[in-house]
Amino acid sequence: MHLVRPLGFTLRDRQLLRAGLDYADLSCLTVHDDWAACLAQLGSHRLFAVTTRGVQRYDAAQYRADDVFIFGPETRGLPDRVIDAVPEEQRIRVPMRTANRSLNLSNTVAVVVYEAWRQLGYNGAS
Repeated sequence: MHLVRPLGFTLRDRQLLRAGLDYADLSCLTVHDDWAACLAQLGSHRLFAVTTRGVQRYDAAQYRADDVFIFGPETRGLPDRVIDAVPEEQRIRVPMRTANRSLNLSNTVAVVVYEAWRQLGYNGAS
């Protein structure tokens, strides 16, 4: 598979493969043709859009094991059509200082995913 857009990079990139080696056995990657196909695949999973325009702090939501988090590109965030597909109370944000820009994507993912994992009792941790 060789997909450059909308990811912004190829899935065969050497650095991407090297970075993911420790976690490759834990991941399952599916690339969808469009947002509608992605939504259809997700079915009944509860979606959380992580956005600077979120109305709820990420640590105030009560997560379930089958929840799905949607993150956008660092430079522009999630498109309006994606945000609009998620109920307002599931549009979450990571608080930032007023004068600062948002966190980079990898830090935001780590903060949100670790909070969800904490709420679920660190299931699978050693």
